[in-house]
Amino acid sequence: MGIVAGLDSSPEFTRIVVCDADTGAVLRQGYAPHPVEGRPSDVDPQAWLLSLGEAAGGGLLEGVQAIGVSSQQNAVVPLDAQGNTTRPAMVGGDKRAQVAAADLIDALGGREAWAQAVGCVPQAAQPVTKLRWLSKTEPDNAMRTAVLMQAHDWLVWQLLGRPVRRTTDRGGASGTGYWSAATGTYRTDLVELALGHPAMLPEVIGPADAAGTTPEGLLISAGTGETMAAAFGLGLGLGDAVVSLGASGSVMAVHSEALFDPSGTITTLADATGMHLPVVTTLNAVRTLRGTAELLGVPDLESLSELAMKSTPGSHGLVLLPYLEGERTPYLPHTAGTLAGLRREAMRPEHLARAAFEGMLCGLADALDVLRGRGVAVRRVFLLGAAAELPAVQASAPSLFGAQVVVPQPADYAAIGAARQAAWALGASQGTLDARIPPAWQGASAQVLEPGEELAVGQAVRQQFVSVREQTHPGAFGR
Repeated sequence: MGIVAGLDSSPEFTRIVVCDADTGAVLRQGYAPHPVEGRPSDVDPQAWLLSLGEAAGGGLLEGVQAIGVSSQQNAVVPLDAQGNTTRPAMVGGDKRAQVAAADLIDALGGREAWAQAVGCVPQAAQPVTKLRWLSKTEPDNAMRTAVLMQAHDWLVWQLLGRPVRRTTDRGGASGTGYWSAATGTYRTDLVELALGHPAMLPEVIGPADAAGTTPEGLLISAGTGETMAAAFGLGLGLGDAVVSLGASGSVMAVHSEALFDPSGTITTLADATGMHLPVVTTLNAVRTLRGTAELLGVPDLESLSELAMKSTPGSHGLVLLPYLEGERTPYLPHTAGTLAGLRREAMRPEHLARAAFEGMLCGLADALDVLRGRGVAVRRVFLLGAAAELPAVQASAPSLFGAQVVVPQPADYAAIGAARQAAWALGASQGTLDARIPPAWQGASAQVLEPGEELAVGQAVRQQFVSVREQTHPGAFGR
């Protein structure tokens, strides 16, 4: 069918992969860092274009017929009526809007009202909350803002030469806080509630639709957020979940319908294929391991893993509730961690190290169970993040999660997912692919771990964790 490219514009860099449109084989790659200027929460979006141009240098895109764009989620680009930025883009990691999030929750009548309206409860990072912050903190800039775009929307628009038509996709729209994955429509009243006045929003197009074609004939697909692009690049389908091990943790799974969760524990996003990605987050994942490593005086996580492997499942009775920064799942924002089961024979470094790994994974298993409890099938779990390679993680995860665990080889799956989207749009435009069925690319190379005979042992460890959690925080998941 041809050659396609996917570009991933993350907060720190742009990475481009050029792929065979039929097989997904990576033919060549490009990379460039983003120039860093000013405050990390405020970024001139022109920096993204400069990085893109550098990454695509040296004829990288020669012969490419279509491009897909993946970009950092929750970055808002406010534009005036002429298409110029009214201020720098507010990026996803910006935490200035925490008070604005609480204001918005109250303004609509509580968490349940938001969950019912758009499938999520406002958080500091979300675009709708940034708009509230903008209206309260920079009212002049807010008044001049007439058009709202996210990072991938803006990049697609620039690649197409800034046409009158502006587009986005379901995945990106679903994270804004003013588009509902359940109904497939914008809640423009929520934009007005946050910003103080109406604003133009991009048209939401389908997964296989093209955003447009450049004068040179290069097709540009819809684009999407990094999470959705990475899921597409991994080849996730029904029955698949992803556990991401960052400082905090997240669990998401592919599901056939949007979920309404009145507690706000589940955020309902749309994916890049027409399905849904319910997400549950935890505040404590790898930060639990790093804190334990510091306490035990070991230099790194590899050493902590090696120490933990000297213990046995159950950590000699030690149980760590890893709520070191409070916790979101369960919702315990003001709590602290708990170490239970202290006996003289258990007070050894290797047992505490093992308890840290088991506590982190049990906390993520709690998040998986939130999804399972809503009817989401979880038959295999993709484990992402550098900590996924640690032996102590791999030894415990399958039995604690009660599922097959897949550890993909490191790759830029967001860029690959963007390229796959480009191949889909190209094939649909040529009539060689069904717009309802994405191209069948080869899945990610991965290590596959089975629960096996350790399943019963792992479930006993998990039950021990649940018992301590219920004793310490009774009814935590009923709030």
